[in-house]
Amino acid sequence: MSADLQKQRAGEAAAEIIQPGMTVGLGTGSTAAWFVKALAARNLVDLRCVPTSEATADLARSLGLPLTTLEDVARIDITVDGADEVGPGLALIKGGGAALLREKLVWEASDRCVVIADAAKVVKALGRFALPIEVVAFGHKTTANRIADVLADHEIGMPARLRTADRGIVRTDGGNVIYDAACGVIADPARLAADLKSLTGVVEHGLFLDLAEEAIIGTDAGVETLTP
Repeated sequence: MSADLQKQRAGEAAAEIIQPGMTVGLGTGSTAAWFVKALAARNLVDLRCVPTSEATADLARSLGLPLTTLEDVARIDITVDGADEVGPGLALIKGGGAALLREKLVWEASDRCVVIADAAKVVKALGRFALPIEVVAFGHKTTANRIADVLADHEIGMPARLRTADRGIVRTDGGNVIYDAACGVIADPARLAADLKSLTGVVEHGLFLDLAEEAIIGTDAGVETLTP
């Protein structure tokens, strides 16, 4: 079975959790897109949806989902979002879609966070997927040097690389840039998260720790549910 079909299964299963009248955080990425499509197909009344990126907002709007903003809601009932890695205790790496700052803001404003993924995203230790680090564009090369020092302190020898695409440097919706750190294995995610966040110029990192309450994993046989 293709990973895309597994993602679809996870997204559709998560959409069944949503109840009329909820305020729902909409994640970003290929798996989250399946959730958004499945949620729209349910035609639930009185939903309010908070997108985590302009791309997700465009998709939700095209499907007729009612959108609001983080500024206009007191609290989000539930956020459903994908992940690049799902590790032990539902520790996550996110940010492959360059929306990690807005995603984390929405996650932290939510009463419940559910991660959805295909089976290959479940790992025994975080770090195989390069860790995204969102950095202020001004002076980003000097910030990258500070990031390299932190990585070295965690015995991660490779410096983080500036993310580029055919159009040039990748910019987030907030105008920041992304550095990706090929960690291999992150031995102490909590310490690395704290050390990166302490750096001047680092806006956010892709370690989502102690946030997900449930993971819905699409598999060849159906869906599996994981808890911390």
